[in-house]
Amino acid sequence: MASNGNGSVATENGSNGLPKITTQKSVNGICHDDSGPTVNAKTIDELHSLQKKRSAPSTPNTGTSTPFATLSDLELQKLQLQSISASLASLTRESGPKVVKGDPAKSQNLDHNLHHHHVPAPTIAVSDSALKFTHVLYNLSPAELYEQAIKYEKGSFITYNGAMATLSGAKTGRSPRDKRVVKDKVTENELWWGKGSPNIEMDEETFMVNRERAVDYLNSLDKVFVNDQFLNWDPENRIKVRIVSARAYHSLFMHNMCIRPSPEELENFGTPDFTIYNAGKFPCNRFTHYMTSSTSIDLNHARREMVILNTQYAGEMKKGLFSVMHYLMPKRQILSLHSGSNMGKRGGVALFFGLSGTGKTTLSTDHNRYLIGDDEHCWSENGVSHIEGGRHAKCIALSPEKEPEI
Repeated sequence: MASNGNGSVATENGSNGLPKITTQKSVNGICHDDSGPTVNAKTIDELHSLQKKRSAPSTPNTGTSTPFATLSDLELQKLQLQSISASLASLTRESGPKVVKGDPAKSQNLDHNLHHHHVPAPTIAVSDSALKFTHVLYNLSPAELYEQAIKYEKGSFITYNGAMATLSGAKTGRSPRDKRVVKDKVTENELWWGKGSPNIEMDEETFMVNRERAVDYLNSLDKVFVNDQFLNWDPENRIKVRIVSARAYHSLFMHNMCIRPSPEELENFGTPDFTIYNAGKFPCNRFTHYMTSSTSIDLNHARREMVILNTQYAGEMKKGLFSVMHYLMPKRQILSLHSGSNMGKRGGVALFFGLSGTGKTTLSTDHNRYLIGDDEHCWSENGVSHIEGGRHAKCIALSPEKEPEI
């Protein structure tokens, strides 16, 4: 099963060892067409409206009815807020924080991504986060996230070609020595531990200490960004993920890297399969057991959670979710691959293996072939499917002359 850029998937048996793939071609047989008329927007609201239309998701929609179908918009919004509140719950309190949708800096009611109305709520300057409201900026469009970053995140600006550039703090890459995985009775026998393994162990109690630190930090903020998205274009093996973060930059990155749900899928999203708490602007307590620096990236497979402390490098979220897929997919007899992938016009699939920075993105981007993805894939009996919804090209020495397709 291959995603060809517009979300359509199809498979048939091939003769080269990989399932043969057919695709529905767009006009003139071109999969991607970035050309289009110039966008003229006179107001921010008009720009947001245009952005939502242009970034419409294309995830598979089965059209089947769900228990949520009979609920009103207000009831669906209430369920979403309850789910987000539960995700942000501290384990030392009986319930989650009070959450409302909308930007606390906006004085007027706004119609956000799913036409959910902003609920006015007081901002109380108190030390106990249980007594204040946390504003949730939920699945914002890129235009809205640009606005948040430019206004509130120092060092963020728009480049000449329309991309947003920002700063990730002291960390400009991943911190593998600070990454920890909870070792419990299950993972003790299922994961590779010891010399040479990338899995550095921690215990459940230490994870909960770091989780509490991250959640308390996020709850202390006036607003947090929440992304509800999917991993894996194969609808039979799709994973629901929730990312809670403090920065628009992180939310925008994951908006691009994960698969965006359709409005119907978002309404029926329910409880996520996995949650990331990105408190990267806040350090861990170095006196906590297993900590070797003020940075800690902690993965707990049993709780289906990941905690990030003291690193604002967005790639930790991307690779953290890939680690989750490496754990979950083999349990379903599916091979998860660190590879690029594309297919020829006759349906033959090619896989490009290599560590980060070895050329997977370059090799998978061939104007004579259809791009499936550049970094993360699953290979099952259904075929090859892209795990992510976007691409992640490194910009060091990147130029139009050397990498015209990228």
